[in-house]
Amino acid sequence: MNTQLTVPENARAAEARHLVQVYAQLGIEPVAAAGVHIQCRDRQILDLYGGHAVAGLGYAHPAILQTLNEQAELLMFQSNVVALEVRARAADKLAAFAPTGLDHVFFVNTGAEANENALRIALKHTGRDRILAIEHGFHGRSAAAGAVTWGAAQKWYGFPRTPFDVAFIGRNDSTAAQEMINGDTAAVIVELVQGMAGAYELGREFAETLAGRCAETGALLIVDEVQSGMGRSGHPFAADAYQIKPDLLTVAKSLGAGFPCGAVLMTSEIAANLGTGDLGTTFGGGPLACALIETVIDEIIGSDLMENVRAVSAALVNALPAGPVKSAQGMGFLIGLRCSAPAKLVRDGLLERGILVGTSADPAVIRLIPPLVLDQPHIEELIDALIDMG
Repeated sequence: MNTQLTVPENARAAEARHLVQVYAQLGIEPVAAAGVHIQCRDRQILDLYGGHAVAGLGYAHPAILQTLNEQAELLMFQSNVVALEVRARAADKLAAFAPTGLDHVFFVNTGAEANENALRIALKHTGRDRILAIEHGFHGRSAAAGAVTWGAAQKWYGFPRTPFDVAFIGRNDSTAAQEMINGDTAAVIVELVQGMAGAYELGREFAETLAGRCAETGALLIVDEVQSGMGRSGHPFAADAYQIKPDLLTVAKSLGAGFPCGAVLMTSEIAANLGTGDLGTTFGGGPLACALIETVIDEIIGSDLMENVRAVSAALVNALPAGPVKSAQGMGFLIGLRCSAPAKLVRDGLLERGILVGTSADPAVIRLIPPLVLDQPHIEELIDALIDMG
């Protein structure tokens, strides 16, 4: 099995001339894409990774292309210094799509920015200075988001200190959650399905303990759905599947189907505590992003994509074990496949067979975060490839 996959020299050399070399890159060079397939210079690849969960509707989706063209011709950009009808429509649709009670929206550009603002809102709203996060969670690479990301301080954080007091609750440790969440806690931030950790689905009892204890102590519950949101769980958001009510919820990744955008959703009580100048962003809520958010929500609902996610993911789970994959974890199209061989070797073996998957922080788990339009024949293709690997 070839484990020395490299990007073709022409692309790697061209990037290295001026781009800072901080990314480990795979041995493919995409030149075009459509649906769930990427066209490379030498072959076509089935994409089960979706560009870090960004390509929620796949590639070259006709509704997305139409929206981009029409909105760009009308109004490509205006900042938040003016009100826009398209921004209001996007906020209306996102609030309606969100879990009950999250009636207000603040648009941003990325998941890290969404989490950064959610944390700042929580600190301001409660007047407290302690944030709790969950072991193995990932929330972004900015100052506050990185501060609540497990392992960041030891690996890449880089800042001399965190902007607030941080502690981590053991994964699924309800007893620790009961003890640690108290009157000093401003917020608990949690991924209900931990994406980078290998699509690890937290226990429902633990999630309910977090929500209940936050309500008891006046701490805010921030649910990070940057990866799991926008239908990927088979529900609008994983919080809907868990039947818990966050105070704040963050979303990005597939929110714009490939266009950079994110949002913080919050309750009316929290929004009422924010005034002019408390939050700000230049590009967040721009007309192109907002038009695409509208279209994404319309397509998820109108094309029954959440039902597709539930059916196709169930078909995958039912087909296991297969080859080096022994079991699955996660929810919907945020799936971790636990392997008997190192995940990087399985990823490379699948790429040799024309299928792109991702790895995770768990060295035994490969991660699938494909477009929501993936069909059962694509799962059969994956299973055949895994069986071929033995």
